[in-house]
Amino acid sequence: RRDRDKVMMEDFDESKDKVMLGPERKSRIMKEDERRMSAYHEAGHAVVGMHLEHADPLHKVSIIPRGRTGGVTSFLPTDDRHEVSREWCIDFITISLGGRVAEELVLKRIGTGAQEDIKQASRLVRKMVMQWGMSSHMGPIAYGDQDEQVFLGKEIAVRRDYSEETAREIDNEVRTLMNECHERARRLLGEHLDDLHKVAGGLLERESLDAEDIKILLNNGTL
Repeated sequence: RRDRDKVMMEDFDESKDKVMLGPERKSRIMKEDERRMSAYHEAGHAVVGMHLEHADPLHKVSIIPRGRTGGVTSFLPTDDRHEVSREWCIDFITISLGGRVAEELVLKRIGTGAQEDIKQASRLVRKMVMQWGMSSHMGPIAYGDQDEQVFLGKEIAVRRDYSEETAREIDNEVRTLMNECHERARRLLGEHLDDLHKVAGGLLERESLDAEDIKILLNNGTL
């Protein structure tokens, strides 16, 4: 397709993104304000992730629409992962909220673009609190017994084995952790606002940046 006689690493990257997120939709016409919103959203994820100790290394940022997404920011672990720490989870949730926070800080708006980010972060927080014992307030207890209904298309039914009072405590703990990560992302982006503008500007110009491109931009270099 690209008139080459061998496969390059960028072909593998493209294949991975196509399988995970769908093909690029370069034919989709994006208005300039929509491109700017997407650039700051993805830059928010990237800049937050680059300043967190336990996050996976940044791999690539793009504002080219794929599938149902208006852009993508990908982080890749350095090795195979079979379990995760509480610190990694908190960093992941903070990164997930970085896009929404960037829109709030720079564009003074809250839109629907962070819908999947919020869903993903909320699911992870609930697992931390209810399944993995990662909440100091709720303690090392598993709440809600999960049964797999194999004959109903592998649906998972959660049997509630805790009181209404405990349910309220779980909801409060989930809300507290989400709000703490939201404020953490806001603080990080406030401290590194110049980096946010640089990455967003690079995305508006190039549409896709890899980790090396972003390092050059943050060091005041030229791509």
